[in-house]
Amino acid sequence: MLRRQARQRREYLQRRAQEERLRRQHHRKEQLRRALEENRPLPPELRRDALALQTALEFDPPGGDEVTGCQDDEYRWAGLEPPRVVVTTSREPSARLRAFAKEVRLVVPGARGLNRGRAELGALVGACRAAGVTDLLVLHETRGRPDGLVVSHLPHGPTAHFSLSGAVTRHDVPGGLPAMALPDPHLLLLRMDGALGRRVGAILKHLFPVPRAESRRVVTFANTDDVISFRHHLYRRRGKDVELTELGPRFELRPYLIRLGTLDQGAAADVEWRWHPYTATAPKRRLLSAA
Repeated sequence: MLRRQARQRREYLQRRAQEERLRRQHHRKEQLRRALEENRPLPPELRRDALALQTALEFDPPGGDEVTGCQDDEYRWAGLEPPRVVVTTSREPSARLRAFAKEVRLVVPGARGLNRGRAELGALVGACRAAGVTDLLVLHETRGRPDGLVVSHLPHGPTAHFSLSGAVTRHDVPGGLPAMALPDPHLLLLRMDGALGRRVGAILKHLFPVPRAESRRVVTFANTDDVISFRHHLYRRRGKDVELTELGPRFELRPYLIRLGTLDQGAAADVEWRWHPYTATAPKRRLLSAA
């Protein structure tokens, strides 16, 4: 079992490295082609390999050699089978964190709760992988306040780390406690059209199965200045008007780390992206949206 998992992991990393290499090569060819068509000076990083790239460019088929489907095969079965999600917490959770984890479990269709107990991360991820779980959600807290969410996709990753703030449970939502709707929700990803936004959106949206067209339940991930607001609503049509009822919970997410591995690998997994808040241009940059 361990040898098979190690072999599958090596094959997965090799495919991903090959796809990344082809993507970089295609990008360099496109830079050279645009420079030649527009009669502009070559970029400095292309001048040493310009002749070799031009020779390779001559043999490319019409329309270029763009690598289609170069995203790794982490979610190749998405949409064919419903995801199997497990929601758990850090060790010795408070009553508030346990209640919040239960509400997160109710939001994700088919998700199951798991009492963490004293289980270590290796044993936890191994049990989920053996049971065919596709995603593991781990909630963290500080002094009874939920402040962290980790989404680990199984069996090989990725693992996305989010800081969580402004958690409001269903009992605290203004307007009372509405009944929880059971149909699979429609998903809205707003202003997440950048490269990182599409990556984070793919990690989040594959937690949810494909909904039916008649479902009236909506889950929204709205990006504002790289802070993702989570909202959960039920809509009802009354003539030409649409009436929204908030089901809760609500919270804000901010991604700060994506690793190419599972949660139990920790620092041994490669870092795909990391947030650098202390750089000089950090307040000006918008990472999740294209604009």
